[in-house]
Amino acid sequence: MNLGENDILKQHLIDPEICIRCNTCEAICPVQAITHDSRNYVVDAQKCDMCMACISPCPTGSIDNWRTMPGVKAYTVSEQLLWDELPAELTTEQLIEAGVSTETAAPPEAMAPSVLSDSTGETPLLVSSFGATVPPWSAAHAYTQLYGPKSAQKFVVATVAGNKRVTELGREYDTHHLMLDFGAMPFPVLEGQSIGILPPGVDAQGRAHHPRQYSIASPRNGERPGYNNLSLTVKRVLQDHQGQAVRGVASNYMCDLLVGDKVQVIGPFGASFLMPNHPRSNIVMICTGTGSAPMRAMTEWRRRLRQSGKFEGGKLMLFFGARTKEDLPYFGPLQNLPKDFIDINFAFSRTPGQPKRYVQDVMRERSADLSALLVDPNTCFFVCGLKSMEEGVVLALRDVAQHAGLSWDSVGAALKTQGRLHLETY
Repeated sequence: MNLGENDILKQHLIDPEICIRCNTCEAICPVQAITHDSRNYVVDAQKCDMCMACISPCPTGSIDNWRTMPGVKAYTVSEQLLWDELPAELTTEQLIEAGVSTETAAPPEAMAPSVLSDSTGETPLLVSSFGATVPPWSAAHAYTQLYGPKSAQKFVVATVAGNKRVTELGREYDTHHLMLDFGAMPFPVLEGQSIGILPPGVDAQGRAHHPRQYSIASPRNGERPGYNNLSLTVKRVLQDHQGQAVRGVASNYMCDLLVGDKVQVIGPFGASFLMPNHPRSNIVMICTGTGSAPMRAMTEWRRRLRQSGKFEGGKLMLFFGARTKEDLPYFGPLQNLPKDFIDINFAFSRTPGQPKRYVQDVMRERSADLSALLVDPNTCFFVCGLKSMEEGVVLALRDVAQHAGLSWDSVGAALKTQGRLHLETY
């Protein structure tokens, strides 16, 4: 968006107090108007076309903030990166003094989004546009933001009830399974939701660390059934690609916690990446690394329902990618699940002496099974992991549909509007 001297702008801003830095907004923005540094996520007024694609998927509502501004005084990216809180709305007097008529400032929804096209004039495939922002119709009601910066209670204190490494300790990273107990404090969660952890201490500028988001890895009735607890899958990076030691603030804090330690938690967050509950619903889970957390939660809930005889039918299909089997969290327990309960497909990209295989490669190999599930309205697809996997997965689904003689435009649109394809990448 080119801002002239006399332009009036309803500037799109992100509230740094509420944002949990989940990267959803940046991942879904079709014009790359959202960026971030080690502290804040911000919107570039020169790029934002007010398409509103980022509003619904935001789990906290921090993305839905606006300020009426003279175009020449729009807050810059560098200014926003320094904020600890949103600036106040300009008063009527300040707007008039700046030459802004408060009656003519257009609301964001009145501004038309631009159309993205490639050199051929055809609209390209924007993978993020296929992700649903509504939950499956049969998903349970999700409670959100019970605790947080702008809630009645700023955080809840949980006690560490377990901390176990779930991959071999390698040179580059280390993955742990943590269980948090909330005691008598209410903290209802569903599979697919996330929480925020408040690391103690301050950053180099003396400011409190912002919260870090972690997907919940346990089902709705807890890692230990019947108790007020949940589990997380946390990976800490030990060295970068150059072999230099790396010590992330939150991940190292979490992985080093001992049983009995106290942790400050906010949330829960997320009201769309939720599993379907109706009988005979099918779930296809596609993930890499710690993106397995919500998939583990969904699988375990289905397993418990199956054991109790309270669930009939419904397929579970998992595509799980990692560099090697040693890098894959929960590899051992997954091997022990019955074959008639879950259809597991591994993809390893760094197995010595073997060709690289990614989840999208294995999906194409299972094209016949996936095409039947694509057209079944009882099937939901969940994708979680690194941002780099998102495009490959959506393109693989498109290829599966087209190979079966299906129209991807129709199939993709149905997956989105019916809340059947959910993308959560970072």
